[in-house]
Amino acid sequence: QVQLVESGGGIVQAGDSRKLSCKVSKLTFKYYNLGWFRQAPGKERDLIAALAWSGSDTFYADSVKGRFTVSRDNAENVSFLQMTALIPEDTAVYYCAAADGRSRAVLNVAEYNYWGQGTQVTVSS
Repeated sequence: QVQLVESGGGIVQAGDSRKLSCKVSKLTFKYYNLGWFRQAPGKERDLIAALAWSGSDTFYADSVKGRFTVSRDNAENVSFLQMTALIPEDTAVYYCAAADGRSRAVLNVAEYNYWGQGTQVTVSS
């Protein structure tokens, strides 16, 4: 089945930057929309960024807007989440996920069919 693997997590200082990667493999289709989620202990898993196949339709949660940037390289089936100005509230497990389609940023978590295992980001104060 389709696999997604996140990497790049770790322990960082508040105010620092960190870039996460999501490698998609074992694809059986050409197009997919992509989402980045995060889940802090005791909290719900929240969508923080979404990106259509074309890259022209994006979504950012208010909590990360202006600080995080999502991108994708479809030729390599890799997505990046560039995080800047990190704050302790950003501490969470970060997941990438794929949804069928190519035309829009998908906001409904139920539409995401494939998930990575997550990578931990810890922001110290």
